[in-house]
Amino acid sequence: MEDPSKFCAENKTQSALNRIITSGFQILKLHYFFTAGKDEKGTRAPQAAGKIHTDFERGFIAAEVMKFDDFKELGSENAVKAVGKYRQEGKQYVVQDGDIIFFKFNVTQQPKKK
Repeated sequence: MEDPSKFCAENKTQSALNRIITSGFQILKLHYFFTAGKDEKGTRAPQAAGKIHTDFERGFIAAEVMKFDDFKELGSENAVKAVGKYRQEGKQYVVQDGDIIFFKFNVTQQPKKK
């Protein structure tokens, strides 16, 4: 396969890949985020989940984890699972650089105060 940037240059065009990805995220209502900083280093999974929403931390069940490098190399979540590099971690798991995490949680309603 030809180098995409070389192909675009030779054909005097631009790749639409970034627009396609952005549109896909918008249509599917997906969000991605990154955290960085000294205060996040060493964060356990429930507290990392709480950075997204406090209910995620309060009702934390598990963190399903894969490495970004594995995802990039293998091309999909299913492929990462197929080779056994997708794992479930508990409350003591310390989030590592490059983790892609799906947080499982369940929050029951608080009883109304009278």
